[in-house]
Amino acid sequence: MERAESRYRSTAVRMDRALLRLLEKKDFMYITVKELCAAAGVNRSTFYLHYETVGDLLAECAEYCNRLCFDRYSGEYAAVAERLATAELEELVFISPQYLRPYFEFVRENRPLFKAVLSRRAGLDTQGTFDALFKKVFSPVLDRFRFAEKDKPYVICFYIAGLMAVVAQWIREDCRMPVDDVIGIVMQCILPDGADAQLRAFGARTRAPAPPRLP
Repeated sequence: MERAESRYRSTAVRMDRALLRLLEKKDFMYITVKELCAAAGVNRSTFYLHYETVGDLLAECAEYCNRLCFDRYSGEYAAVAERLATAELEELVFISPQYLRPYFEFVRENRPLFKAVLSRRAGLDTQGTFDALFKKVFSPVLDRFRFAEKDKPYVICFYIAGLMAVVAQWIREDCRMPVDDVIGIVMQCILPDGADAQLRAFGARTRAPAPPRLP
């Protein structure tokens, strides 16, 4: 059983990589099953064992690429996860160039894939990739910022949906804006200039502690 599952995963990776290579040469809408099978070195029956349509392969390929991207973060996230209880709060703020730049650079490198995904649906689905990170890192980080358990899904949705919307707009503009400029926009949206003072004033007016600075 394990050997069969390993072969299945190996074939899926070959198909993902074949699609990525073809996307560098032509638009997704012109890629055929025949071309994909030839590029991956498999036959049509193998393709249809894994997917019903080329669109199914595209969705899987996008998730595959997202996993590859977040593998770049694994070392940094692991280091943070080990020190969650003692790290300074500033170290737990992931909306920063340190964490955002690798993702935006990855998107730019794989622009044909992400453009194909956007051409077929309204947004970029990263839920599967973020689920593991939420359990291991994001949820404990939100504990440090004193977010209630019931509020955590909303906070994560806010960040992920907002970030993916910015990425989608950037892709539609063919990633022409420099990466650091896009990161600056994201950070300005999360905490605009003067927001700290506004939060303190809000806390004073309501006689309650100001909301914690979001990670």
